[in-house]
Amino acid sequence: MDGFSDNDIRKVIEADKAHVWHHLTQHKAFETADPRIIVEGKGMRVWDATGKEYIDAVSGAVWTVNVGYGRESIAKAIADQLVKLNYFAGAAGSIPGAIFADKLIAKMPGLSRVYYANSGSEANEKAFKMVRQIAHKRYDGKKHKILYRDRDYHGSSIGTMAAGGQNERNIGYGPFPEGFVRVPHCLEYRAQWDLSGEEYGVRAAEAIEAVILHEGPDTVGALCLEPVTAGGGVIVPPEGYWPRVQEICDRYDILLHIDEVVCGMGRTGTWFGYEHYGLRPDFVTLAKGVASGYAAIGVMVTTEQVFDMFKDDASDPMNYFRDISTFGGCTAGPAAAIENMRIIEDEGLLDNCTAMGARGLANLEALMEKHKVVGDVRGKGLFLGAELVADRATKEPVSEKEVGAVVAECAAQGAIIGSMNRSVPGVNNVLCLAPALIATPDDIDQITDTMDRALTKVFG
Repeated sequence: MDGFSDNDIRKVIEADKAHVWHHLTQHKAFETADPRIIVEGKGMRVWDATGKEYIDAVSGAVWTVNVGYGRESIAKAIADQLVKLNYFAGAAGSIPGAIFADKLIAKMPGLSRVYYANSGSEANEKAFKMVRQIAHKRYDGKKHKILYRDRDYHGSSIGTMAAGGQNERNIGYGPFPEGFVRVPHCLEYRAQWDLSGEEYGVRAAEAIEAVILHEGPDTVGALCLEPVTAGGGVIVPPEGYWPRVQEICDRYDILLHIDEVVCGMGRTGTWFGYEHYGLRPDFVTLAKGVASGYAAIGVMVTTEQVFDMFKDDASDPMNYFRDISTFGGCTAGPAAAIENMRIIEDEGLLDNCTAMGARGLANLEALMEKHKVVGDVRGKGLFLGAELVADRATKEPVSEKEVGAVVAECAAQGAIIGSMNRSVPGVNNVLCLAPALIATPDDIDQITDTMDRALTKVFG
């Protein structure tokens, strides 16, 4: 790293080992090894403290850096805004907050209001709180239940974990709030019914209706779903699923909450994942790609109809949405988001995402032809998954340890890929790819070629 001696880097590593508590990490390993310290990024590539170069196939490890590293124009937009006004509580407005909201809503027909937060978990919590407050305002508290889907993920707070469909992530953190009810997943590769294609999609949606009828439609306030299940295995809902889901929500007066924290801002080749399916959501939550990780920002977007529910009785002093997100008042987030959106538009990154996603999926299909351990490949845009199995006939998953070995071997060969881990018991067997939307054909080929060599080394 320029300007840092080997001794300086060693001091950084020792300070990290002594004082930093890393996310999702068992620190026992650092008693005999060093943590990986990423020191620089440019485009699709990052460098660690040893000088090793990696192609980043997961956009910052958690599907965030959609426009790539080293964007000086975003950094300048942030710096200029921070000098002018860095922060003021969200009870007041700001210039970048108003401008980004206007630009965002222009791309979301049917939606009209943006509530600022600072993370995806927070954005989802806002929607959950709105559902609960609406239940008390209009239904004497009865229509308060929130349905969520098996294998979906909505955040790491206690409230969002209550709506989390990944059991292993929840172990040791209960008891959870009541009123959250699970519905079945829609992964055709691991179908719960002897159906396929559109018939399976419709049946998976009707399984949601069965839960609603069991709970009582008058008790269910909202249904919260990812447009494409992310950390639960990159699950693209089959044909027939989403139209039936929309129909069910309309029939039982259930608010549809689409969690776009991962898919939003171009990841699937459209601005939002729900656009592929013609949905009319009541809530949309966004975070990761909104500013591509250049600043912290989360947003909860909703309709004018929902907004009006919180201002329809001026005589009630408790009628407004009584919520605050302290750092939702930071101006860096919307300033970065405005420039991030401009880059996506001016550089044609949605079209590039679609084209490179098709190339990536074709490359994964070629890997499936070559490696029997690859049981299924799937994805949408630059959000791709490969499910590894010990036996294609039985679909027996490989072990999480074997999946980890493939990820580690890819890293050793200079490519950072992702995988399910400690999420869904027994089926943490999916390799995940989410390269930046700037990926080139050579980038995609380098990633999948590295996976090819890693699979050969681990499985033969």
